Amino acid sequence: MSFNDFGAAIAWGDPEHQPGDIVKDAIRKERILKEIAAAQGDLQALIARVHSVQSDVDKLTSENSTLQMYIDNLTMQMAKRK
Repeated sequence: MSFNDFGAAIAWGDPEHQPGDIVKDAIRKERILKEIAAAQGDLQALIARVHSVQSDVDKLTSENSTLQMYIDNLTMQMAKRK
């Protein structure tokens, strides 16, 4: 058993990078960062849309409650007249 290469980087699982590998890695990382930034922008737009739709739903729910109260009052008045 030889310990001559004990401190070598390859023995510890760190492969030697070729100069082209570093450039490819940098380009890949830059592309991934751009994709993440774009996805975050899309997510922010979707969140804004969800808030807008939720506001519309809340408004319509309130209007429906008001209309239901009006219908109930009319129904009671019509029942009293008979």
